[in-house]
Amino acid sequence: MFFFLSKTLTYLVMPLTIVCGMLIYAAITKHQKRKKIFFITGLSLLLFFSNDFVANEVMTAWEVEAKPIASLKKYKLGIVLTGTTMHRFPDDRVYFLKGADRVTHTVQLYKEGLISKILISGGSGRLRGEPEPEANKYRKVMLLMGVPDADIIIENETRNTHESALEVKKMLDQLMLRGSDCLIITSAFHMRRSLACYRKVGLEMDSFATDFYTYPRDYHVDAFVVPRVEAIAVWHKLVKEWVGFVAYKVAGYI
Repeated sequence: MFFFLSKTLTYLVMPLTIVCGMLIYAAITKHQKRKKIFFITGLSLLLFFSNDFVANEVMTAWEVEAKPIASLKKYKLGIVLTGTTMHRFPDDRVYFLKGADRVTHTVQLYKEGLISKILISGGSGRLRGEPEPEANKYRKVMLLMGVPDADIIIENETRNTHESALEVKKMLDQLMLRGSDCLIITSAFHMRRSLACYRKVGLEMDSFATDFYTYPRDYHVDAFVVPRVEAIAVWHKLVKEWVGFVAYKVAGYI
């Protein structure tokens, strides 16, 4: 039930959902005062959430900062979390959404000798599931990039970060590895929740953030005044992650 609710109710509090709801109500209500209030509020929120500068500043405050590769020690295991592919046809390749550098950066760390083995954690995070678990797709790409199959460990049954932490903890116990032996790799916006979930099951580990939505501060005029659909997408990611973080806290997952 928690999995279902977390995947559905989240969309009710998305910025664009709220804006559309207000504008639709303003269009259909016959109450003139409410019509004006909802229209002005909806339009104001649309301008706010589409402001590139504001979105970038808020996301910058939330994302975990990038670490120089040279600052890392060597780890026995790199744990990369999935959540960045999609299923479509023809299904003779792997289709990535934005976060492909979860894979590419993990392989780079492996090739530079900073992680000895790779553990890929993640099944399907979608309500209807997928024909192939995401961890299997990541493995395919890593094999194409030259990582030996013997150095790839698969966990492809979990549906979310909480389940991933529980299952990975069992696997690390079997491998006789501690949290300090591992490096967790995921998107910068998702790193706080990931670390909290793993910490909850007793795994304190270092992190390596990838898949950044932010860019160096830009003080050009268009960043302040020109609405951008990309800014709304950033808010979508942020609100979804914040709601997930709060829900995990309430459920006792973090």
